[in-house]
This record gives sequence, structure tokens and C-alpha cells, in this order.
Amino acid sequence: MELQKITNMIMIASERIDKATREVYKLAKNKAETEQKYRVALAKEILTLKADGMKVTIIDNIAKGNEEIAQLKFERDYAEDMFKAAIKSLEALQAELSGLQSILRVQNDI
Repeated sequence: MELQKITNMIMIASERIDKATREVYKLAKNKAETEQKYRVALAKEILTLKADGMKVTIIDNIAKGNEEIAQLKFERDYAEDMFKAAIKSLEALQAELSGLQSILRVQNDI
């Protein structure tokens, strides 16, 4: 490979890492926000069910079965999975950059 081509590939990989890092921050915030919405709604539902006289042993399961709570849990889980996928993608980009830097180092030594 030509040194110029490797250098360009390194620059492109660096730019992709920068963009991916910014996306990870957005996804982390979304993850936290969806967790917060879910927990607040679940707590409110549990309190409502308790006030209605439901047995404490089944309140958690019943509350989580509420359609709104289940949707918020889905959104929370989805946000968490997207965050984890973005982290894996960022790690792959970092590995790609590391490999390119290694190739560049070897090419410079030749």
C-alpha cells in the first residue's frame, strides 16, 4: 500500500471515530433519559396499585404489565442496546485505526 493511501485511511478512520464518539454521548444521554422515564412511571404505577389495595407480592408484575409501563421498558431496553452497539462500533473503529497505524509504521520502516 502507498503511504499516502494509508495516511488518508487513517484520517478517515479518525474522523469516523470522532463522529462515533459524539453519537455515543447522545445515545448515553438518551439511555439515561429513557431509564428515568421508565423508573418514574413504574414507581407511580406501583403506588397507584398499592393505594388501590393490590397485594404487595404481585404489584411489581402487574405494574410492569401495564401497557404504558411496558412501552417505556421497551424504549429503555432499546436505548440501552443501541448504546452498547455504538460502543462496540466505536471499539471496532479504534481497532481499525490501530491496524492502519501499524501498517503505516511498518511501511515507514521499509
